[in-house]
Amino acid sequence: MPVDWMIRELPEMERPRERLLEQGSGSLTDAELVAILLRIGSVGSSAVETAMDLLNASGGLPGLLGATPQSLRRKGIGPAKSATLLAALEIARRLARASCVEREPLGRPDQLTRYLNLRYRVRDQEVMGALFLDIRNRFLGEKEIYRGTLDRAAVEPREILKECLLRGAAAVVIFHTHPSGDPSPSPGDVEFTLHLAEAASVVGVRLADHLILGAGDQWCSLRERIAW
Repeated sequence: MPVDWMIRELPEMERPRERLLEQGSGSLTDAELVAILLRIGSVGSSAVETAMDLLNASGGLPGLLGATPQSLRRKGIGPAKSATLLAALEIARRLARASCVEREPLGRPDQLTRYLNLRYRVRDQEVMGALFLDIRNRFLGEKEIYRGTLDRAAVEPREILKECLLRGAAAVVIFHTHPSGDPSPSPGDVEFTLHLAEAASVVGVRLADHLILGAGDQWCSLRERIAW
């Protein structure tokens, strides 16, 4: 493919924007959808090629969920295009949250992980948070508790339980990410979960689950692995 190939040189009905309008968004590849957000490429590279480079570097669309302004910056993607991409990703997260809030009862791990993978997946650091549920397992809210290199000794159950009581939550689901991509629980994960479950029962709150998010759509439910 010549280096000076550009989208505008394609026949009109082969251009991503025109195909989206005529055939629907499902007819486009991931790179073509991202290219529409980018609008234009750079010297010697079309918007589609720039989008393909970005997706390859990020690990596909799922990898973009943890994108930051710094990680997006490259040839052909400056502040304006970065802002457009980040806004689109945030819209996807908020739509997922709206769907999560409207669904009841909210008790199945796969329902929660679909939302959490959009909201909290990151590539290079661990995140721990909590989802608060009412007596019918309906979604009350969420809180990010920790971000960085997770030291469970620094995460106190009382912080989580205090938030449960302030929100009037009957149950809580905690979660954290494994940047390694492997969602298998460590001995520390198991120990922390059992400790939190015991402390929660004392104040009348049910620990509904502890979910570990790995790479792609991989996840682990400690409720399914161990009993408490």
